[in-house]
Amino acid sequence: MSEVGHIVGAARTPRDRWVEEGLRVLADGGPDAVRVEALAKRLGVTKGGFYGYFADRDALLEAMLDAWERESTDEVIDRVEGEGGDPRTKARRAGMLTFSSGRLLPIDLAVRDWARRDDAVAERLRRVDNRRMALLREMIGTFCSDPDEVEARSLIAFCVAIGHRSLAADHEGLSRAEVLARAGDLILDR
Repeated sequence: MSEVGHIVGAARTPRDRWVEEGLRVLADGGPDAVRVEALAKRLGVTKGGFYGYFADRDALLEAMLDAWERESTDEVIDRVEGEGGDPRTKARRAGMLTFSSGRLLPIDLAVRDWARRDDAVAERLRRVDNRRMALLREMIGTFCSDPDEVEARSLIAFCVAIGHRSLAADHEGLSRAEVLARAGDLILDR
């Protein structure tokens, strides 16, 4: 996954490692925590190598958002399509890959929080969410012919996937997993 470059005979920290570490820091502490010096320390390198790949911190943040967008849309869609199955299975798999992942979910939540304060990030999030909604519409539209119902089911699916983590309620004799499974059955008409 990473390639090693050389500057003046010394091993260089690959660009992807800077981006990956930046995404980890973003997930843990938000965009303000993404600092070149702190990333260099976490990577065990000096910050000089950073500038061989990025003009500045903003360029790193942009590269991080590019990586998040690619991984959470293109790569998820490619995997969903590549693994096949009926539309309900594909919709469920897309949700699992995106919102059940120990990797993508924390980044996604951090980007959502960041988007509340940054219009450019909000626009990127809108683009990502629109692609996710389009996939849901496509999958749900294969078993539901009413366009208004397709839209409503897609919205409910998306809101459940993102919002249930913010809900602190109990479910009277049922586990959260049981309630989520039943919600999925209702949304996907199983």
